[in-house]
Amino acid sequence: MKTSTPVEGSAQMNVLLVGADAALLEGLAQAFAAVGYTPHVSSSLHDARESAMTSLPLMAVVDVDFAAEANAEALAIPLCPGGALVLFHGNAESRPAISPSLQRSVMADLTLPLERNRLMALAQRVQDRVRITGRANRRTPPEQQAF
Repeated sequence: MKTSTPVEGSAQMNVLLVGADAALLEGLAQAFAAVGYTPHVSSSLHDARESAMTSLPLMAVVDVDFAAEANAEALAIPLCPGGALVLFHGNAESRPAISPSLQRSVMADLTLPLERNRLMALAQRVQDRVRITGRANRRTPPEQQAF
């Protein structure tokens, strides 16, 4: 059985980082780039959604403060089939409440930069899940396919 490896620049390798802490996002972008991903950084959910439309990300890593203020915008970020939405916060004590619909859509809520290694492991797991389930070969999300 032949296994395919992700092609650099493909959706399987794109990661979208969204938040206001430029230093944290730069550090995460460098960490993702070091392991072969193509990070894209956005400072707003609107910019993130537009960026994701041109290049579907495997994972969107969004500041929980942004997501709490605009649940619908966070959920509207398009992901590649099988992709994941991950939230992050800098301090567990200052974490805002998020809606139940957003909670159900989120793969993880991490404290960064403390859990950076866990984030990298999650990205690898999502990439493996996409490859194993065959979603990597889909061009159109299943809900948009014509039968």
